[in-house]
Amino acid sequence: MRLVIQRVSEASVTVEGQVTGQIGPGLLVLAGFAPTDNTASLTWMCRKLVQLRIFGDDNGQMNRSVQDISGQILVVSQFTLLADARKGNRPSYIGAAPPAVAEPLYEQFVAMVAAELGRPVPTGIFGADMKVRLLNDGPVTIVLDSPA
Repeated sequence: MRLVIQRVSEASVTVEGQVTGQIGPGLLVLAGFAPTDNTASLTWMCRKLVQLRIFGDDNGQMNRSVQDISGQILVVSQFTLLADARKGNRPSYIGAAPPAVAEPLYEQFVAMVAAELGRPVPTGIFGADMKVRLLNDGPVTIVLDSPA
């Protein structure tokens, strides 16, 4: 599993002209899943995401989590995060879980994040052509890979 985590002032995702998810200050999370991902890796990534200290404290130090600031999280599925472009010019997506595997993992991950955060988590639509808008704050962008 790979997450690209962006600290944002605001973010939204639109599918076919309709906003499906929108947040104010918090984290935009692009999530890609591998065939080997399981509940243990989802749990680890969920806790790491919600507790990641990348928001400023009173001294301007990145010492507060999205929970600490009562921020929001928007999660968008993105299988291309697991692309392998080392050979040739056309990326291979063999490392990404197929939709039948990835979609349940995505739904489970979103539910876990919502439970850990204590509030609903807006999303895009799995497998859809999505337009993502964001105002990156910092900019702060973190790439997080599951331990396995």
